[in-house]
Order: sequence, then structure tokens, then C-alpha cells
Amino acid sequence: MEITGRLTADAEVRKAKNGKDFTSFTIVVNDSYRTKNGELKETSDFINCTYWQSSKVADLLRKASVVTVTGRIFLNEYTGKDGNKYASLGFHVRGLKIVALWKSRGTSSGKGTIESRAAEAATTKDDLPF
Repeated sequence: MEITGRLTADAEVRKAKNGKDFTSFTIVVNDSYRTKNGELKETSDFINCTYWQSSKVADLLRKASVVTVTGRIFLNEYTGKDGNKYASLGFHVRGLKIVALWKSRGTSSGKGTIESRAAEAATTKDDLPF
């Protein structure tokens, strides 16, 4: 399955019970449609994602960036502190593509902005004509 959405917050690196690091982030998928009466309805689906392959990607996954994830969707059911049952959509990410990076205003580090680091990574110094 493939889903494209916008990050709702910066990605976080977390530890599983077995001690392995993983990257956790939530994306929102917005959609709109017209009812039979012509009224425009807008919906937003929030999907909690876990990426196990590398925690280094968390440095690039910033709030409002657009990503495409491939993997497997699952339903996470749980009981809240209030005793009520809840459910949320989860996604085990196998593949991740950053479609659009977003830089927060005033954010700068010694390593450069997200956009400049991505541009450096995309630049190669080989002799191939294509």
C-alpha cells in the first residue's frame, strides 16, 4: 500500500521494548468531495507511522513536509485511561520517499538547512552523461 501525506509534527526517534530504535511520525491525508446536494465536505485522516530501517531519517522529517510511504496498514486498538475503547490507524513503513521538505522559519544549524542538506545529497560528482 502507498500513502502520501503531510507530517503533523517533527519525527521522533523512539526505542522499542527490545531496545531497537525506530522513527515515529504521523501523517495527515486530506481529501474533499461533494455531497448529492453539492455541499463540499473535507476530511482528514491521521495515520501513525513507524519506520524501523534507520533512525537517521528523523533529522529530515519535519512538520509540514510531504512524504510517500509504502508498507502495511494496521488498526491499533487500546483502552484509554478513562476505560473507553479507542482505535487508531497505524502504518508499518517499508519504503519512504520525501516529496517536499519544509523548513521552519529561523531554523539553522551548523550543518545547514534541510533544503541545503537535501540538495547536497542529490548532487553527485560522477562522469555519467545522464
